[in-house]
Amino acid sequence: MFIKIYNTLITILYPLVIKRYIKKRLNNGKEDKQRFNERVGRPKLPRPEGKLVWLHGASVGESVSMLPLIQKILDTYPDAHVMVTTGTVTSADVMNKRLPERAFHQFIPIDNPIFTTRFVKHWHPDVALWFESEFWPAMLSSIKRKNIPLILINGRISNKSFKRWQQFDFISKELLACFSLCLGQSEEDAYRLQVLGAKSSMCLGNLKYAGLPLPIDEEKRDAILKQIGKRQFWLASSTHSDEEIRIAKIHKRLKEKFPDLLTLIAPRHPQRGKEIKEQIEKLELKGSLRSANEKISPSTDIYIADTIGEMGIWYDIAKIVFIGGSLIPHGGQNFIEPSRVRDAVIVGPHMHNFTDAMNRAKKADAIMQVTDTQELEELLSQLLSNKELLEAKASLAYNWANSEAKVLDGIMDKVKGYI
Repeated sequence: MFIKIYNTLITILYPLVIKRYIKKRLNNGKEDKQRFNERVGRPKLPRPEGKLVWLHGASVGESVSMLPLIQKILDTYPDAHVMVTTGTVTSADVMNKRLPERAFHQFIPIDNPIFTTRFVKHWHPDVALWFESEFWPAMLSSIKRKNIPLILINGRISNKSFKRWQQFDFISKELLACFSLCLGQSEEDAYRLQVLGAKSSMCLGNLKYAGLPLPIDEEKRDAILKQIGKRQFWLASSTHSDEEIRIAKIHKRLKEKFPDLLTLIAPRHPQRGKEIKEQIEKLELKGSLRSANEKISPSTDIYIADTIGEMGIWYDIAKIVFIGGSLIPHGGQNFIEPSRVRDAVIVGPHMHNFTDAMNRAKKADAIMQVTDTQELEELLSQLLSNKELLEAKASLAYNWANSEAKVLDGIMDKVKGYI
């Protein structure tokens, strides 16, 4: 009943209210004018022949987490095609660059039953895989009406969302009834999905643990290594405001014990590069900006990797990696990527964005967590001066990341049953 009421209201309100909002998004560059036809369910591409597997994720994070599963599907079914839908211009750009052959991107239609029905009728996929927690009633009901199997992948229900959904469980039950199977990121997510009305829910692990290796430009990597030479160095990755100045102070103190020490900083927001350099220089340290093509000279204290798409290089060359967003109450950033390339990984006290992954990594002794900058400095000193300890910690991180990547096989086995 809820979905019928929703679809009726959206159909009425679209020309009166929603259309204006969409026009504003177009004018602000938040919609792709050249491909807006896709947003109203009028794709220009024809449906490819044979099996078509459809994967949907809201934005960049979800769409990138799909990549290992996309490759697995294409390897398993050599004649199949994969369609990926997202809702943001940024995610569309990322997908267009990273999707393999036989996979293509489309924008998800605006959640209007007229548009969603058109979309589903045109593509009519063999199965739809929905990532995480974006539930659009018009689209879900359009898929269900065509009897297309719909599987929730990496389903995530936060504590706040769970409490809110419980107050409107008649809605959650109707929405989740559209899914043939729900796979939660964690056991807790699977349980919450079941309570909220999922017909079948389980946890096979978090697909984000199975990410593909980050791209590496070997020529650029070799050039960086040549500039570094025999110097000892470490990496502070995905740092946020206020963390860089703390890291610079740590570098200044560590330099007394390790005179040739080099610190690499790859800020979460690269546009902050110049600002970070100015902060560093106030401490009488020499900073170099990658975006300005500045080289790593023998006098460079801190090299600021303020570019996009090169994180694979920094994780490949570094053996000690500190993950930013964790010294401040941001909640941390992805610490699994450096673990996959055998880096010894350190995080700060604030990692609440990755609670499940942190718990699993801690059990395997695959992550080092410090409570403050003093502990970070002490741990860095130990790792820089003890090669055996460094190798042991890197191996533990690598072994754990590899074992977690097996989640991909489990998810693929379930998906096979619906293709």
